[in-house]
Amino acid sequence: MSWIVLVLSGVLEAVWAVALSRSEGFTRLWPSVVFLVAIIGSMAGLAYAMRELPVGTSYAVWVGIGAALTVAYGMATGAEPVSLVKILLLLGIVGCVVGLKLVH
Repeated sequence: MSWIVLVLSGVLEAVWAVALSRSEGFTRLWPSVVFLVAIIGSMAGLAYAMRELPVGTSYAVWVGIGAALTVAYGMATGAEPVSLVKILLLLGIVGCVVGLKLVH
């Protein structure tokens, strides 16, 4: 169960990162609300997962998922340029996250 919560928390990390960008310094209400709800959920899920999983593994997986999804979202929406090197590096992050799960 901790791994599922940790993955969902990583997804919420990407949500709050995008919402933070769209809030324009907390001057836009709804992106600011989404940011607040997502960051609370993300942190709560990370804390829950850390009850059973090591802190280093939990944090690395959480950050890896959040970072990879945030960049992928940026590329999908056209906010960031797409390149083969970027895609390969993102796949490397995903591979490392999977590897951490396999060795745990």
